[in-house]
Amino acid sequence: MSTTPPRTALHLAATLLTGTVALYIALVAFGNITDFGTNQQFVRHVLAMDTTFKDEDLMWRAVTGKGLQDAAYVAIIVWETVAALVLIYGTWLWARHEDARARRFSTYGLLMLMLLFGAGFIAIGGEWFAMWQSSDWNGLDAATRVFLLSGVVLIVNHLPAGQGGSTEARRT
Repeated sequence: MSTTPPRTALHLAATLLTGTVALYIALVAFGNITDFGTNQQFVRHVLAMDTTFKDEDLMWRAVTGKGLQDAAYVAIIVWETVAALVLIYGTWLWARHEDARARRFSTYGLLMLMLLFGAGFIAIGGEWFAMWQSSDWNGLDAATRVFLLSGVVLIVNHLPAGQGGSTEARRT
């Protein structure tokens, strides 16, 4: 008798969806590392608020020091890289049928992304730095997509597993 539990459709979904998000954020981090300047400009413009309506009641929030802007960008890249590694590990654990550990590590990685894109880009970038006002440097749609995708995968990872798909499992 095999000691490996049967692969259910839900288990397969958790594995593949976690792997998809892991691949996505790994490619994002890789792109930010290998093409540092492109999104560096995005972060600089959002923090400087130089393409917003320039409302004097809001402009005091702007961060114009390039050193602080670049430190924020590097922190984002490090956070993305760590999240990617955690999700890759979670995917590997799902593939090995170590469901409890897979669920735990996948949850950590998915929550890291939800914090980055929800709290970081949507709340802080979108509202505090008024990114929503910019027609050139507005990343709210992309951030919302990643936030929602991560949330859906988090929900799938926490659905009850049930009895599995094998006849043997249903007999017990």
